[in-house]
Amino acid sequence: MRGRHFCVSFADPRDLETCLEIGQSLMMDNGAFTAYTKGKPMNKPGFYAWCEEYLANPNWAVIPDVIGGSVEEQREYMSDWPFPKELSAPVWHLNLPLEWLQELADTYGKVCFGSSGEFWQIGTRKWDQRMDQAFEMLTKTKRHLPWVHGMRMLGQSDGRWPLASADSSNIARHHAELNVSPEVMAQRIDAVQPQRKWKPSSQLTLDIE
Repeated sequence: MRGRHFCVSFADPRDLETCLEIGQSLMMDNGAFTAYTKGKPMNKPGFYAWCEEYLANPNWAVIPDVIGGSVEEQREYMSDWPFPKELSAPVWHLNLPLEWLQELADTYGKVCFGSSGEFWQIGTRKWDQRMDQAFEMLTKTKRHLPWVHGMRMLGQSDGRWPLASADSSNIARHHAELNVSPEVMAQRIDAVQPQRKWKPSSQLTLDIE
């Protein structure tokens, strides 16, 4: 896996040093979802200290977000983020308003898309439509799309949405049980690319809320 791009979560950072040694770049995930599933509050001071030690170009970090939170809660939770915007990416949850996505895209060059709420299940018709709405809105308001990172969306690598990057735990979790080399799995993923530009589908509803 040498020379790949890695995602390491603050919730399980045991492979951090190895990834920094062999990888091209590192996405530092805040671990908010893992904390949420365990019913625990996110350790923001700990995550900030982690970023203070390791965050530097070309690595970047996911700004802490509130799983299931409102726009106001997201904005408040992000307000004390101390690191440069060029090293940071906020999360837009698909169940939150498109206006919030617009605000994030106007403020940051990189935005993460998180599937949550009624759009939790990736690949459903409803999820497809919401992704279409998001890219339709961004295309109408921006000459150039921001860097969009799809969280849990590595399976959409060859999809119609122009994702700049995506992550998944598929290789780390399943290569052993599938008896497939991690390198082979990574090659298959890297061999396909999403669309360079957003092209609306005539088969999906694009009503912007």
